[in-house]
Amino acid sequence: MPSPTPAPWTDAPTTARLVLADGTVIEGYGLGATGTAVGEVCFNTAMTGYQEILTDPSYAGQIITFTFPHIGNVGTNIEDSETSNLASRSGVRGCVLRADITDPSNYRAVEHFDHWLKARGIVAIAGVDTRALTALIRDKGMPNGVIAHEASGAFDLAQLKADAAAWPGLVGMDLVPDVTSGQSYTWDEMRWVWGKGHPRNETPEFHVVALDYGLKRNILRCLANAGCKVTVMPAKTTAEDVLARNPDGVFLSNGPGDPAETGKYAVPEIKKLVASGKPVFGICLGHQMLGLALGATTKKMHQGHHGANHPVKDFTTNKVEIVSMNHGFAVDRDTLPAGVVETHISLFDGSNCGLAVEGKPIFSVQHHPEASPGPQDSHYLFNRFANFMRADKGTSPVKER
Repeated sequence: MPSPTPAPWTDAPTTARLVLADGTVIEGYGLGATGTAVGEVCFNTAMTGYQEILTDPSYAGQIITFTFPHIGNVGTNIEDSETSNLASRSGVRGCVLRADITDPSNYRAVEHFDHWLKARGIVAIAGVDTRALTALIRDKGMPNGVIAHEASGAFDLAQLKADAAAWPGLVGMDLVPDVTSGQSYTWDEMRWVWGKGHPRNETPEFHVVALDYGLKRNILRCLANAGCKVTVMPAKTTAEDVLARNPDGVFLSNGPGDPAETGKYAVPEIKKLVASGKPVFGICLGHQMLGLALGATTKKMHQGHHGANHPVKDFTTNKVEIVSMNHGFAVDRDTLPAGVVETHISLFDGSNCGLAVEGKPIFSVQHHPEASPGPQDSHYLFNRFANFMRADKGTSPVKER
């Protein structure tokens, strides 16, 4: 008896599109929320920490391409969110994946990654040649684009191309109001400990005011581990209100968007905080705006730095650290004024990654020493900040570690 004729091979219809501003259309399979979102397309080279990355407020206005193919395989949980408020959104516009999401396989997982994306309104596309897209970004820079997910597979490509081309981009865009806290609050939760979760700092040595431009939770935890009780205040808090809290030090947080635009209201206040004589520590956007307050300028980068494997040299220790990075703007080292020294540089492209004011307890770094995700090589910077506060109080320093 003859064998039955096999059914012809058919591909499942594609249900998602990534459309770039130059008209390039990339097909794939939709995940997460349905709908469309427009933003700047970047790539991230980290092999772990996708939940921390997607909840990092510094990614507001961006569509993240993950170069590592297995995203979502360990699920999601409550503890690894980086937004300071669990109910808030980071502002990330979407994500691009190579492979479909498998069922989670991790003892800490409490929710499937696809369900997590849907709950947060994040549009995703899978089945994309992410290596080719990464190569395109490296060659041509970070493009503007539209990511779209529609279960029927029907798309108005002309409209998507028009939307991608019309989006103005991150230069000149202040995204901090979308991610800053709406009110002040205090923080004493410390870094995660295996089998114990997050202990509390019940005997703080210092009081730090952190200005929230899009603050990550693990930065707050690292400050708590360094002996700080932290008062978090919204981005547009005045220097007078900060100093009225009588802090031992002031922290300038990470955040999204163009530092020159956010700096229109933040830099005048940072100048007053610098003039107060209090120790000041900045990270990422806080670093960039501290540079502006000191007289330097910032510039847009070609492809930015996004990942957890970036080598940075610290000239103050003469050591090379592997660090976590996420930024598309940088301080222009050629504009650093007299009395402001470059303390760190990227060994990938030589861009500025840190500065300090000579003779004053004021410093900042472009990378993310809180290591969420990423290596912990730069945790010592929080102890450096604590030692500046100890010196200001007349107490003995402790060894940086």
